[in-house]
Amino acid sequence: MEYYIDPVTFVTQKSGFESKYIKNLLGLLDEGATIPFISRYRKEMTGSMDEVQVGQVREIYEQFKELEKRKKTVLESIEQQEKLTPELRKQIEHCTDLRELEDIYLPYKPKKQTR
Repeated sequence: MEYYIDPVTFVTQKSGFESKYIKNLLGLLDEGATIPFISRYRKEMTGSMDEVQVGQVREIYEQFKELEKRKKTVLESIEQQEKLTPELRKQIEHCTDLRELEDIYLPYKPKKQTR
């Protein structure tokens, strides 16, 4: 999947942990490693994060992936309406909050058709 923002940077900023540990942790999560496995057997890769901290990082990572998926949908929708400007594209791609993204999209959101 193509990301508009680097996932390591996003999660590092939101979590406050060191980026080298976040990079390792995201790699382990992408490989399918479980939280208990990571917190017990990969302490050297995560800076000795406990299960709660690993869970928090995973939650932030899931939020990131959801935000990126929504950005793609929003961009496609506005592009289909032929209203996408370079400035608007840049604003959407650099957005780091789902609410902010929805606020940007609101004027372009297709209206529901009623009978």
